[in-house]
Amino acid sequence: MYTKSELEQFVKQAKQYARYGKVADYIPALGKANPNDLSIAIYMPDGNVIDAGDTTHKVTLQSISKIIALALVLMDRGEQEVFRKVGMEPTGDPFNSIAKLEEVQPAKPLNPMINAGALAVTHMIAGASVTERFERLLQFVRKLAGNPTITYSEEVAQSEFETAFLNRSLCYFLKQHGIINEDVEELMDLYTKQCAIEMTCDDLARIGLVFAMDGRDPFTGEQIMPLDVARICKTFMVTCGMYNASGEFAIKIGIPAKSGVSGGILAAVPGRCGIGIFGPALDEKGNSITGMKLLELLSKTYSLSIF
Repeated sequence: MYTKSELEQFVKQAKQYARYGKVADYIPALGKANPNDLSIAIYMPDGNVIDAGDTTHKVTLQSISKIIALALVLMDRGEQEVFRKVGMEPTGDPFNSIAKLEEVQPAKPLNPMINAGALAVTHMIAGASVTERFERLLQFVRKLAGNPTITYSEEVAQSEFETAFLNRSLCYFLKQHGIINEDVEELMDLYTKQCAIEMTCDDLARIGLVFAMDGRDPFTGEQIMPLDVARICKTFMVTCGMYNASGEFAIKIGIPAKSGVSGGILAAVPGRCGIGIFGPALDEKGNSITGMKLLELLSKTYSLSIF
């Protein structure tokens, strides 16, 4: 189906779009990335991996972690409790917007993929301390990726913690309205570490494969998350996964996917494969400009759209 030479050709084509994007320099540690980097891995259910570009390069999850935290919290708390605190509707606003919180009554975040919603979800990770809660999330990530060595970048976590003033504002707003009830600095500590979990494209693609296979690890046979949890997560990936470009992404590419401002994209083609991409040049909405182009080429060539 996919060939390495074809994948390398696609990477070469997509790289030409890097000049139209820029790296996320508002987080100082991410500003060091090379905008011309681009890599991809495709993980098949039979264990076959096809990749292109520098796939040894590690990328922090950033907003990709939102979908993984959501899966864990749905398993911890159940649908009813989670969706009492956060909605299910897409938004046309930027991912870090505070405006909609003031418009919606009661004031709960519209969905778990915007920052306000993600903070509400991270708040619900079970555990007695920040350390215990982060360890549970990290163990879950390691299990999904089949890689016990995955950890987080202390440099990126620290950089985000020191500059996350808007996220702190969202936390205080959520606290005012009873969505969260913990110390804001503790939640920020947990959230910035969550966003700074780092891995290779291969790891990212393997996580995408577990979502693609309805929560089952095809190699161990273990059902890592219930089918319903995987279904909910994939639905959010389609409706809200690419920030406020999700509608256009669904039409042009049509694959459940989640992006992060590090330039990472996790994609899950139901029943077929998981895809991990890293291309740090971002468009104005915060999505990898080269990664989106690469997915578009793949989707059109191999008819990957679910629609």
